[in-house]
Amino acid sequence: MTSKLFFKSTFLFFSLLIVSCGSSKKAIASKKVTTDNVTLNVIPTDATFKTGAENFESYLPLLKDKRVGIVTNQTGILSKEKHLVDFLIEQNINLQKIYAPEHGFRGTADAGELIVDGKDTKTNLPIISLYGNNKKPKPEQLEGIDILVFDLQDVGARFYTYISSLHYVMEACAENNIPLLVLDRPNPNGTIIDGPILEKEHKSFVGMHEIPVLHGMTIGEYAKMINGENWLNPSTSSGQALQCDLKIAPCLNYSHDMKYSLPIKPSPNLPNDQSINLYASLCFFEGTNVSLGRGTEKQFQIYGSPFLPESEFDFSFTPKPNFGAKDPVHNGKVCFGEDLTEIRKVHRLELKWLLKAYENTSDKTIFFNDFFTKLAGTKKLREQIEGGMTEKEIRKTWQEGLEQFKKVRAKYLIYE
Repeated sequence: MTSKLFFKSTFLFFSLLIVSCGSSKKAIASKKVTTDNVTLNVIPTDATFKTGAENFESYLPLLKDKRVGIVTNQTGILSKEKHLVDFLIEQNINLQKIYAPEHGFRGTADAGELIVDGKDTKTNLPIISLYGNNKKPKPEQLEGIDILVFDLQDVGARFYTYISSLHYVMEACAENNIPLLVLDRPNPNGTIIDGPILEKEHKSFVGMHEIPVLHGMTIGEYAKMINGENWLNPSTSSGQALQCDLKIAPCLNYSHDMKYSLPIKPSPNLPNDQSINLYASLCFFEGTNVSLGRGTEKQFQIYGSPFLPESEFDFSFTPKPNFGAKDPVHNGKVCFGEDLTEIRKVHRLELKWLLKAYENTSDKTIFFNDFFTKLAGTKKLREQIEGGMTEKEIRKTWQEGLEQFKKVRAKYLIYE
């Protein structure tokens, strides 16, 4: 009797153990085990999602007793809406300077607006602008810094300039022998890899590397790629590409296909999930005479132009100066177009709206401007549209480049 009871108890114990282990594995399966010496490896104690900034155990020891600089803006927040800067000061981390990208430290400046140096009124820390003519930190601006922290929320598009700022920060750190710690955050468009590959001759601040428009990587993974693909400028002494002393505090319990709603606007004209999802598709309108909603409350969710016929487009809006758009395209003019605020989430780079606007513009010679090629990263897309190619035909020309990029991308992934 006793032996039978023991057998049943043992069987039950191991049965529960198998079920328990299976459930646990499923809960944290999104965390890819990394073996590189760049990604700080902390095993999650539960299945709770955390950003790199909330992954405290992995990076706070690296900052102890160091003079720290931080590249961040309004997106550098923790789960309880506390800003990372305030948290680090509470942890007695010796913060020295804040470095602010496009839109400024508080994220209130227009796209392309000149940001000047200043001081944070809450902490009295000096703020150094990394925009305008000072996209790359100068050696004198890095004096007194032992380690630099990078915490910005990206949206996964090549022309969103935070990854360009990342490049310049990595390069400056490499040149000045300063380690860089990237606190990773999710890519809200993390499953989408699409669009034309940038060509070297069209490199600019809205496209610095030979990648597609939508790259499907977190900013931490992208930092690994910048180093691994030797994209930093060569050292003048050796002629070889620079290498940044890089560490990444990864997100915990994250996978690329995880739905993630940003807790705060990443920039003034990306107000919600819908705009972030449509951003890459509608941003091409910046290189045309079509408004994408700047100067309204539906930025990157509508498009329209005075040059589009009312007979074909039953939606209209009138751009006016507002927060994030002091002088919007077609300021004060009625624009006819489409309202996309209620459409389903897109899972690729959509060209149909761009093609529709081009086809319905009576004077096609004034549709494009010079900025379009910088956004596309190639002259081919404009030529294809002007040549009357269909979206299917255009997309087919991207496939070989996308397949090659996916193979390169796979080497730098931190997450499944």
